[in-house]
Amino acid sequence: MITGVGAGGLALAITACGGGTDTATTAGTSDSGATASSAPQAGGAALAKTADIPVGGGTIFKDQKVVITQPTEGEFKAFSAVCTHQGCSVGSVEGDAIVCPCHNSKFNITDGAVTAGPAEKPLAAQEIKVDGDQITLA
Repeated sequence: MITGVGAGGLALAITACGGGTDTATTAGTSDSGATASSAPQAGGAALAKTADIPVGGGTIFKDQKVVITQPTEGEFKAFSAVCTHQGCSVGSVEGDAIVCPCHNSKFNITDGAVTAGPAEKPLAAQEIKVDGDQITLA
C-alpha cells in the first residue's frame, strides 16, 4: 500500500543534523539489517522492508539521512533525519516522536511537524516508493 505526506503523495525528508555511522536505529529494535550508502539514492536498491518499520514508530537511516515512519498499519512516511534547529542528526524515534538529541527537539511521525522546540520548522518530507514489502527512495 502506498500512502503520502502532503499534497504530492509519499514523501521522504532527506536532511540530517549531524553525522553518524549507524545504518539504522529503530524504535523497539536495534537494526533493520538494511545496507547503507554515503548519500540518498533515488530509485536505487531497497532502503528497507516494510516489516523493518514498526507501527507507531520509525527507523532512522543515518547514512542516507532519512527517517521512515509507519504512523498506522500500512501507512509509510519519510522525513529528513536532519534537525531543522541546528542541523544535528535526529537520534531516535520514541513513540510518536522523532527526537533530536542535541537540544531535544521533537517532531511528529505523521507529518514531521515540530511538537517540542527549540526547532521551529518541520522536518522536510521526501518521496518514497513502497512496492510490495520494499521501500525505496523515489
